[in-house]
Amino acid sequence: MDWKFLQGLLSGVNKYSTAFGRIWLSVVFVFRVLVYVVAAERVWSDDQGHFDCNTRQPGCTNICYDYFFPISHIRLWALQLIFVTCPSFMVVLHVAYREERERKYRAKHGEDTRLYDNPGQKHGGLWWTYLMSLFIKTGFEITFLYLLHYIYDSFKLPRKVQCNISPCPNLVDCYISRPTEKTIFTYFMVGASVMCVVLNICEIFYLIALRIVNLRHRGSVHTSSRKIYPG
Repeated sequence: MDWKFLQGLLSGVNKYSTAFGRIWLSVVFVFRVLVYVVAAERVWSDDQGHFDCNTRQPGCTNICYDYFFPISHIRLWALQLIFVTCPSFMVVLHVAYREERERKYRAKHGEDTRLYDNPGQKHGGLWWTYLMSLFIKTGFEITFLYLLHYIYDSFKLPRKVQCNISPCPNLVDCYISRPTEKTIFTYFMVGASVMCVVLNICEIFYLIALRIVNLRHRGSVHTSSRKIYPG
């Protein structure tokens, strides 16, 4: 997968993000994408080939592996990274829509006129788009954390699993390769995901609090102007 292409797209989101959003982008690329590409993919590269069962029954090892690992950690994390980064493009597309409207407005009314003071400023519809993207990202993060725990029943990988699924002749013991190393990487990726959830929640509260402060400030300015100019 070409993660450089994803990084190039998300780099455009950075200039429209708050401080929390910039920290979130750093965590995603440094602690998740970089670790995924450099280390995690190699740790899971021999996953199925080194899944050994103490039987020579044809098909038993493959069936047991498919039962205990219906989807690889690596593929699940790849899907998670794609899903949690895509909502950020909503903001980029909304800004692009504003810039296009600005261009058409100037072409019609002259270059000295402006439809927006700053197309990338988070107010009006763009504020709602940005807030919605945060809720969607948080929802995806929590959903994938739940799926990871639900599919494997734990974030910790066992050293040995027991399987008696056909065509296995009886209850066989199967051994997972590098269980300790994989458990460490799993906890690291889960921790990075939880950190992203916390940053998203902090940014949600920050945006709402800032919006409330701005609305109160506008209300106080409007009230004072009415007192000064009653007529």
